[in-house]
Amino acid sequence: MRILVTGGAGFLGSHLIDRLMEQGHEVLCLDNFYTGNKQNILHWFNHPNFELIRHDITEPIRLEVDQVYHLACPASPVHYQSNPIKTVKTNVLGTINMLGLAKRVKARFFLASTSEVYGDPDVHPQPESYWGNVNCTGIRSCYDEGKRIAETLTYDYHRQHGLEVRVVRIFNTYGPRMLPNDGRVVSNFIVQALRGTPLTIYGDGSQTRSFCYVSDLVEGFLRLMASDHHEPVNIGNPGEYTILELAQKIQQRINPDAQLKFEPLPQDDPKQRQPDITRAKNWLGWEPTVALDDGLTKTIDYFRDRLQLVSA
Repeated sequence: MRILVTGGAGFLGSHLIDRLMEQGHEVLCLDNFYTGNKQNILHWFNHPNFELIRHDITEPIRLEVDQVYHLACPASPVHYQSNPIKTVKTNVLGTINMLGLAKRVKARFFLASTSEVYGDPDVHPQPESYWGNVNCTGIRSCYDEGKRIAETLTYDYHRQHGLEVRVVRIFNTYGPRMLPNDGRVVSNFIVQALRGTPLTIYGDGSQTRSFCYVSDLVEGFLRLMASDHHEPVNIGNPGEYTILELAQKIQQRINPDAQLKFEPLPQDDPKQRQPDITRAKNWLGWEPTVALDDGLTKTIDYFRDRLQLVSA
């Protein structure tokens, strides 16, 4: 098939492109390189089935494709809060443009949504039926409310135009190709430990997250896209860890002498986050296979190599 991946030069998009290319598809990678990186897709540049298009999805584009994987949007607080209006435009105008493209060519449309649609949840773990607890005027709302309207738009196109849609709600994901400066907790701790600086914990570290390795996540994407289910599906690892536990794991692996530094908790930071993956198990036969310790080993190796290249 001919498949468009928006945000294809980013962390998740580039891993998805690797899988699609290995399956023999023709892949169009669309990215404006706000957080994407050409290094992530460089190995496909001379392949006849790969095409790179530099484009911002807040502007319309006409392409002929069979499927659209819509991943384009900065996904870490540092990046989505640095230009919140642009983040909202990407989620709203960008999603409208990609839905319009899919409608015109009758392509199946895949929306990469987020566990952020659940906000600071008062239901635990979070099933897809939970409507969320989101502050619509807070500093995170450009992203979480942006993704909520992206889901609304996707289902309106599904109901009004009969568009084939798939929606995934992504929980914390980690692995090679994360940006060192993206502000996400796994990359933050690893980079700080490798550089010998204190590991920054916000709040008292008792807030919880679940961490899914990127190859598991992409497998969930492919299974959902190939399925007959158009309702939202959580994809994430149900193993729940406190932020303090994660910091100590990484500290012990890299630099046991590293200090832990506690800072005030940011506004609207969720206290608990854990996916209910019953739908993914029952509908897709999917559950994560990479243990946190194994995934951290691969991610630490990646950052060790990357930081050596930067300093060389």
